[in-house]
Amino acid sequence: MDIKLDLYKVFSEVAKRKSFSGAAKALYMTQPAISQAIMQLEEKLGIRLFTRTSRGVTLTDEGEILFEHISSAINLIHIGEKKIIESKTLTTGNLRIGVGDTISRYYLLPFLEEFHNQYPNIKLKIINRTTFELCSLIKSGKVDIGICNLPIKDSSLNIRKLIDIHDIFVCGEKYKNKITKSMSYDEIINFPLILLESKSNSRQYVEKYLLSKGIKIEPEIELGSHDLLLEFAKINLGISCVIREFSQEYLQNGELYEIKLDEDIPNRNIGVCSLKSVTLSPATTKFVEKLKKG
Repeated sequence: MDIKLDLYKVFSEVAKRKSFSGAAKALYMTQPAISQAIMQLEEKLGIRLFTRTSRGVTLTDEGEILFEHISSAINLIHIGEKKIIESKTLTTGNLRIGVGDTISRYYLLPFLEEFHNQYPNIKLKIINRTTFELCSLIKSGKVDIGICNLPIKDSSLNIRKLIDIHDIFVCGEKYKNKITKSMSYDEIINFPLILLESKSNSRQYVEKYLLSKGIKIEPEIELGSHDLLLEFAKINLGISCVIREFSQEYLQNGELYEIKLDEDIPNRNIGVCSLKSVTLSPATTKFVEKLKKG
């Protein structure tokens, strides 16, 4: 189907503004030209895209479906145009990063500080989401890169490993006195377990590994953040599964104790993800280089 991109741009603008006159003003076109473009697009597609009302226009069901896809496509085009304009000297530009709360606090902050000090005119936008949500944001063009818990299996994404991380079980003083030896996973599950909520990538990794050993875990408490896992274990509500690298302050201060296991959970990684089909901007490329060197 041979449809010019300009028609889709007009359609997208009318859909966003719910007004032919508003779209005409935004696109520096006449209202009759906007109407003609929409009529032409509807004729080529063989469907009605808008319902006219006294207050403007609303999308039909078919129009809603088309707008959902067209808005993402046009957003990616705009990103490409902006990246072309950006200066290679990084005196201007944008860097949009998607990242989880835990990785933000325990890994990303020093890199953000260094980058901002070196390139103060680069506008930073940080969005906190789960790994699953970050993958969707990357593919829709709403963030340039995502700093994610791996593994991730998605053929549309370019994934670069950054650092190794290790999942461990920790406890407070009360449970430390009950655990006097190295423990098996069969023994671990007899204690009250505190884990991240089931949709998190970290929880799924640990759960999948233990299932491969024939162990099904059923936590008594499910939480939404790594910090809460540490705090709940600290006050002896149970045994938490946490990331060793992000728990050092608690371990070194003696607030929590790592439980020795007969067999360690295999290490995994934190990585930076981007869309394969989109070239990274100069600012994004420079930031990824810093992450890889760090």
